[in-house]
Amino acid sequence: MALKSLKKQRRIQVVALATVALILSTALIGYGMRDGINFFRSPSQIMAEPPSPNETFRIGGLVSEGSIVRGQGSTVSFSVTDGGATVPVVYTGVLPDLFTENEGMVGTGRYVDGVFEASEILAKHDEEYMPAEVVDALKEQGIYKDPNAGS
Repeated sequence: MALKSLKKQRRIQVVALATVALILSTALIGYGMRDGINFFRSPSQIMAEPPSPNETFRIGGLVSEGSIVRGQGSTVSFSVTDGGATVPVVYTGVLPDLFTENEGMVGTGRYVDGVFEASEILAKHDEEYMPAEVVDALKEQGIYKDPNAGS
């Protein structure tokens, strides 16, 4: 009888230890990824609910026509729109080759004092592609045009 009790106690200890290890590993993974998880927002969502200045997130939409202004050095300012709202963006760095007006883009950064300060800018990588989040945001505003519609 004492042997069965010892086995049962050992099994409970193993299960408890495994549960604690699982909880601890999940917490460590979440802590390690806290800066790597960037939520996507469209310009309309940003204007409706402005995020805090210390929150890093991604913005996407179309580069507004006539909005690209090259400043000192490698600083560039432009606006991004989803048809419903427009957000000014400032970026210091080298822009992708396919970055042009009226084309899709996604930027990572922070929204500070009414301006999105981008730390990274991505443009579409070919004539057909546009990120799914940007397509969804443009469809929501009713201004998405399928590039294959005329084919």
